[in-house]
Amino acid sequence: MDTTGFRVIDKTKLFLEDVKTEMGKVTWPTRKETVATAWVVIAIIVLISLYLGACDLILAKLIRVILR
Repeated sequence: MDTTGFRVIDKTKLFLEDVKTEMGKVTWPTRKETVATAWVVIAIIVLISLYLGACDLILAKLIRVILR
């Protein structure tokens, strides 16, 4: 009789038990920490977008001047 299927099921059960144990050890951020971090990410995205937009405008004007 082939017991390969049973080993897969046993390994899967063991894996899921380990996942449950590890998830219990996770320190989840508070709502306040999550909101603060989200605002930092949004601010950085805005700053980088402005920088890249300015670089794009400057390079576009420079290329127009060179091609004239």
